[in-house]
Amino acid sequence: MRVTVPTDDLYRRLAGAMPDGVHLDLWPMAEPPTGRIDLAVMPYLVGAEVLRVLDGADVGWIQSQSLGYDNVERYLPAGIGFSNAVGVHEAATAEIALGLILAAQRNLVAHVLDQQRGVWRPRFGPGLQSLTALVIGVGGVGGLIADHLARFDMRVVRAASRARLTEDGPVHGPEEVPALVGEADLIVLATPLTPATRGFFDAAMIGRMKPGALLVNIGRGALVDTDALAAACLGEHVRAALDVVDPEPLPADHPLWSAPGVLITPHVGGRSATMIDRIVALLTRQISHLAAGEPFENPVAAVMRDVAPG
Repeated sequence: MRVTVPTDDLYRRLAGAMPDGVHLDLWPMAEPPTGRIDLAVMPYLVGAEVLRVLDGADVGWIQSQSLGYDNVERYLPAGIGFSNAVGVHEAATAEIALGLILAAQRNLVAHVLDQQRGVWRPRFGPGLQSLTALVIGVGGVGGLIADHLARFDMRVVRAASRARLTEDGPVHGPEEVPALVGEADLIVLATPLTPATRGFFDAAMIGRMKPGALLVNIGRGALVDTDALAAACLGEHVRAALDVVDPEPLPADHPLWSAPGVLITPHVGGRSATMIDRIVALLTRQISHLAAGEPFENPVAAVMRDVAPG
């Protein structure tokens, strides 16, 4: 059995721990592979277009290093399985979301700029306590964010791809979101990018937001109509805190950079110092499953065709 990884670092971390019968190779997925590959690890933060290299290749399964799987169904050949990196990025992405929220709600950017000028200027900020947060997408990342916000004494409303009742209360379906948006002081987008969610927050949805409300996007940039958001922020109708944008990288002359009330980080949600340790732990488990003839973890059924997990 053969496993490939895309970087020297992963190769060094895994090479000494291969089970009997499993061979490890370095393959960055920049060119078509040679020979059979049972498990290939994708490079981190590359577009799904890289999967074009699999056309006609003898590859059994792809392991992503990301949680998102947008556009994978367009490029993954039939018969090849796909797993995303559940358990790797959730806590770190929730951290960056909370950092963005606190920075926006407590004027931390303004205070940093004052510090650089040696200015002492106390300010009131909207804070979090007693406000309403709408969290859209309550999987691993969104669920953590919702739990954290509830601890700040916020009223947390949850929404996802389908309505249901959970131990944390009701989860509203997408058809209810337009009515909920106008009640929220803070809206967090933590849903995967799918054909149904692409452009979900368009000009009409943004227009429903409460004046001065904060839109936080840590899902995928294309969940939001960037031009519509920029116009709403320039008009000071809403504010935004974004770890993801569309396109990425955001062009240097894009008006969103300088719009009032906007805070942008460059898609760093998963980039904590311990990320590589969690990736290695996941890959070690997946390789063990391969050697034992067991199903792989985290199969994404939505993007696989003509293949059964495992």
